[in-house]
Amino acid sequence: MILYRPVGTKELELIKQSNYREFPPRLPEQPIFYPVLNERYATEIASVWNVKYNDDHRGYVTKFEVDDEYCGQFAVHQVGDAYHKELWVPAEQLKEFNAHILGEIQVISEFS
Repeated sequence: MILYRPVGTKELELIKQSNYREFPPRLPEQPIFYPVLNERYATEIASVWNVKYNDDHRGYVTKFEVDDEYCGQFAVHQVGDAYHKELWVPAEQLKEFNAHILGEIQVISEFS
């Protein structure tokens, strides 16, 4: 399954430290890791929300692939418009989720 994750500069730095192989652990106030199912939605978040709310006013869209069979255990949630779809991964399962990423996490867009 191809997934996208809008991130800010701080999260992107942690992804770089993993050689683009994993997402960092969630903070205590972040119980869900939610990659999104399409580039359009990820671009919307990165270009509007991340640019507006991050200290450096930058946002990035990452793209990555995860084993389809593994992803099947997680619920897809529509959280707005028809294309606002997210995969909800409990934070405590992120380490295992990262182990199922195929290849590297790619940065495909940057906004400021």
